[in-house]
Amino acid sequence: MKAFPYNSLSGESWDSGMDLRDYFAAKAMQAIITRCDEKSSEFAHVDSWVGSYAYLVADAMMEARKQ
Repeated sequence: MKAFPYNSLSGESWDSGMDLRDYFAAKAMQAIITRCDEKSSEFAHVDSWVGSYAYLVADAMMEARKQ
């Protein structure tokens, strides 16, 4: 499934859009990062887990869509 598919104004080209899983992960990542502040002991290591966790959340969202 894709997010934001579109057809050009002229109707001559089509873009299938962004993968929905990637879109969900990007949104989850934004929320995860906003919950980390500079005083957090985990903030220095956010780069090592934020991507993995974001996709874990995205996968859960993809599964929830099936129900």
